[in-house]
Amino acid sequence: MGTMTSIVFLFVCWTIKDNLKIPDTRGKYVFITGCDSGFGNLLAQRLHKKGFSVIAACLTEKGSDELKACTSQNLKTVVLNVTNAESIDNAVTYVAEETGSKGLYGLVNNAGRATPIGPTDWLDMEDFHKVLNVNLIGLIEVTIKFLPLLKKGSGRIVNVASVMGRLAFGGGGYCLSKCGVESFSDSLRRDMQHFGVKVSIIEPGFFKTGVTNLEIIEKDLHRLWNRLTPEIRYAYGDKYFDNYLKVQRLSMKTLCSSDISKVTNCMEHALTARYPRTRYGAGWDAKFFWLPLSYAPAVVADVMLKIMLPQPNGIKNSVAKNQVDV
Repeated sequence: MGTMTSIVFLFVCWTIKDNLKIPDTRGKYVFITGCDSGFGNLLAQRLHKKGFSVIAACLTEKGSDELKACTSQNLKTVVLNVTNAESIDNAVTYVAEETGSKGLYGLVNNAGRATPIGPTDWLDMEDFHKVLNVNLIGLIEVTIKFLPLLKKGSGRIVNVASVMGRLAFGGGGYCLSKCGVESFSDSLRRDMQHFGVKVSIIEPGFFKTGVTNLEIIEKDLHRLWNRLTPEIRYAYGDKYFDNYLKVQRLSMKTLCSSDISKVTNCMEHALTARYPRTRYGAGWDAKFFWLPLSYAPAVVADVMLKIMLPQPNGIKNSVAKNQVDV
């Protein structure tokens, strides 16, 4: 009974602490990347309504104009390509002029991409660079260049990773980049604690955003399949590609939640809580399947993913052919 009482007491204390908020949001500047659509777009609108001074970074002028059209003139936007050093420098200069002596309260690294993604031997180095340059290298460069402003404002950094940063189950740069975001964020948090800068990691499950756009994913998979050498295509078999597409469609249509506020709620908490969490699992699939599975022995995760993903049906013929050739 004493143990149960202690557990309940600790849970109540944690809940009270977790719900404590900062006293005022007015005049606090937050810079968000990837605001053309999805998480970044919704977060910018919600923080704007809460009284934050939001500076939203969009990849395109169109995205910037559409965001301003549904908010007000108080929300500022900049065009930012996180893979371009000059573009990042221009954004830093703009934010420094806007924030003045206050510094920057919040940096939300949300910009990202998923494709190209697929079996590892379908990809080349350019495919890896396309994703890593946005999701990891771009995020690191943005963070490092904004650190002086964040230190000035005793600010907060919110980095968007993924459950696929904890459990790799797709070839390509996406899982690599998100695993890198996890590691970078952990080391950054430990370094910045001495300067009053807090770092939080968002780990979303599957949500319907531009990153999980099925049309874009399928188009790129066709590009990868069509350029494969005859040997690799033979090893996988023609049915494999069709089955792989079916798995993608099933996962995107059944697993992806349309309620992206589950993610932006975590981002908001990281910015408004007096004691932000280190990690936020966003979505029921993340909390009750992907993240728990990431703690399981590798053999358990391997079996589960083997059941979910298609198997190359030409590999036996390929092996037999190679043995005959030898």
